[in-house]
Amino acid sequence: MERTAPPHETAQPTPPVADVSGLLDGMPRQRGPYGTADAGGREPVPAAVPRLRALRPWRLLPTPTGTPFTFGYATLLCLTSLISAYADPPLVHALLQGSSTDVAHLVRSPELVLIGSALWVAGGVTSPFAVAFVLVLTALERRIGSLRTAGVFLLGHVLATLATEVPVGLAVLAGHLPGSSLHRLDYGVSFGVAAGIGALAGLLPLWLRLPLLTAFGWMLLQDLLAFTDPMTNWGHLIALGIGIATWPVVRRWYATRLGPAGG
Repeated sequence: MERTAPPHETAQPTPPVADVSGLLDGMPRQRGPYGTADAGGREPVPAAVPRLRALRPWRLLPTPTGTPFTFGYATLLCLTSLISAYADPPLVHALLQGSSTDVAHLVRSPELVLIGSALWVAGGVTSPFAVAFVLVLTALERRIGSLRTAGVFLLGHVLATLATEVPVGLAVLAGHLPGSSLHRLDYGVSFGVAAGIGALAGLLPLWLRLPLLTAFGWMLLQDLLAFTDPMTNWGHLIALGIGIATWPVVRRWYATRLGPAGG
């Protein structure tokens, strides 16, 4: 005989299970290389890993905002190189002669020719010193700033010019050189670039500094031994020495730009 359940024993519907999706698991999930799952049970989020510093080769070239001195100067040199390549040859010769830092021009208008001679690149924009100008001054300007880079460049350009031309003038006065030596054609940015190479070497690690100075110094010595233009070649070595002499100053400038983080 079938037994009927008493009223108080009537089956009740099973209550719904509470939503526990927002609670933590009873067993902690083991941490792995990709972190843990989030509270909603979604896929694990990769843990933060240190990024390798990406190579940025474009920083080797000047930019209007990052290296305004080098960028503006390089643009000006490109314009004067176009003039030198495509203008009427007699006009180009007159411009170069008027910008020459020979003794005759230095005596008459030293400020004008010291500035004017630095507006031309001997050999054009594809010459080794033109390429070195862009790479070296960009690297130096990123480390010590625009005005200081300009100061290093001008220091090498002016002092090396005077160091090579003053002895010529004295030799002419003493009768050891003919009067035509007072009218040499001397222009270009190479003295300033040589000083920049010397200064930049002091900011590089030793494994870069030594090869840079060795390669550039050997090239200058080879030119000096060839005696194609001994005064100019001596000027390059002097300018390199001027740049090396600035190491204590440029290192202090570099440390100042790095600030406390640079330690």
